[in-house]
Amino acid sequence: MKSDTTTTVLNFILAALAIFGVIFALLSINRTREFRQLTNNAALANNALLRAQGLANDTAAFNVTAKSPELARILQSIQPKNAAH
Repeated sequence: MKSDTTTTVLNFILAALAIFGVIFALLSINRTREFRQLTNNAALANNALLRAQGLANDTAAFNVTAKSPELARILQSIQPKNAAH
């Protein structure tokens, strides 16, 4: 060995880099799991929204033949509102 001080410093740097590598790997695993959960939640919410829109469309189609004023008022209240510019 040329220098005990150099070897000690290099070993310390190697240990610090190894610890940082483990920390970053754990953070990456945690973020990946969180992303998968959020993706799953978004897919479930999108599915529920599509079902609700389908139900609203079916109800509107039924109202064309039934001509219910109460149903027309309910359908009008759930229509998306245009943003005022």
